[in-house]
Amino acid sequence: MHIDTTYLMLGIVVFLALAFDFINGFHDTANAIATTVSTRALKPRVAILMASAMNFVGAILFTGVAKTIGGSVANPLVLENGVEIVIATLISAIAWNLITWWFGIPSSSSHALIGSLAGAVVSAEGWGSINAGGFKDIVLGLVLSPLIAFSIGFIVMTILKKVFANFSPHKLNKGFRSGQILTAALQSFAHGTNDAQKAMGIIVFALMAANVQETDNVPLWVKISAALAMALGTSIGGYKIIKTMGTKIFKIEPINGFAADVTSYSVIMTGTMLHFPVSSTHVITSSILGVGSAKRFASVKWGIAGKIVMSWIITIPISSIFAALVFQVIKLIFL
Repeated sequence: MHIDTTYLMLGIVVFLALAFDFINGFHDTANAIATTVSTRALKPRVAILMASAMNFVGAILFTGVAKTIGGSVANPLVLENGVEIVIATLISAIAWNLITWWFGIPSSSSHALIGSLAGAVVSAEGWGSINAGGFKDIVLGLVLSPLIAFSIGFIVMTILKKVFANFSPHKLNKGFRSGQILTAALQSFAHGTNDAQKAMGIIVFALMAANVQETDNVPLWVKISAALAMALGTSIGGYKIIKTMGTKIFKIEPINGFAADVTSYSVIMTGTMLHFPVSSTHVITSSILGVGSAKRFASVKWGIAGKIVMSWIITIPISSIFAALVFQVIKLIFL
């Protein structure tokens, strides 16, 4: 790639990565505050602004997940068309996020990004360019985290039911509604520590592929711009997904919302500390399903839950195929 086109292409990558982060903000923020809004612990606008601030703080403080994204799927230093691969990845992931947002489906931005990156790498360089071990570890983390969240959500809600069995429903709702303000803030912080890292990681991947830097360290300007993009996206909010998450799975009461939020926060933060990208969407939805099952198994609308799970299953293969096709179009036009 010629020097003057290198920075032009990197400029396109940065623009698309920040657009992905912005969309991730309004797509996934709905998940983080859905239970808080549905139980009326906070008004939607207040919840969104709080989530925006906490997302920014979380995004600035951590970089471990970004380093995992930046080098675990493939080695950017040996890819011949690494920058174009990243452009195809981001176009595919953004398209999937917008489609699922439009239909109110709480799909995973993480799955869309990882699937797209794998599909673009294979399309450009062949199967041998995929780091099979790193890719397997990331997918394993993405698959296991919702199962863990479901189990913990079920256990937490079961314990809370036993502890507060004899409390007045009015006092119980009032107390847990207040508690939800804290747990929503923590959950939004956790979302920033994990999800904003994905855009940072993909920018670093492109910088390494273009030989602008040799290490997976995240530059300060990348941290700040990704954190700002997510915070701005968060401030827009996503009411379609709030409706699905907060009302359509089962009727959430403050104690249920509190249990789901505590569960989600603990699972997402564990992923961040282990440098694993987890899907906030999957974790939060699974927490709600686990809590709902503990409350009353029959109260969960399993048909809606089934549609959500189906969107999880198809995201990686569909985004992989789409990214592979997008790369071939880019190759046809520019390479």
